Amino acid sequence: MGIPVVVLTLLLSAVIVAAAVPKLAGQAQMRERMAHLGVSPGRTRVIGGLEIIAVAGLLLGLLWWPIAVAAAVGLTLLLIGAAVFHARAKDPVPAILVPVVFALATAALAVLHVIDA
Repeated sequence: MGIPVVVLTLLLSAVIVAAAVPKLAGQAQMRERMAHLGVSPGRTRVIGGLEIIAVAGLLLGLLWWPIAVAAAVGLTLLLIGAAVFHARAKDPVPAILVPVVFALATAALAVLHVIDA
């Protein structure tokens, strides 16, 4: 396993945990943001839980790469969904591009794991 895989895994894990914790905690600002996107508080917590599970998968994937690939693919799909919700809410382009950029990064991580295998 190469250094780029480890670095990208740790960076993505930190960013995703930072996004997941407010969702799981039901933080008021996050509830407002998600309501703007048409996502209920219950579904927001589910998304936060999925993000935490995905981070666990990314980190465990440092030990066994197939787990990381599955987690990265799942996160890629989740982030594409986030971009779609932002686009449907007619959010500004930067708000739409943030999940797109992270989706590309998680997809790249999956590819790097397969190449390194």
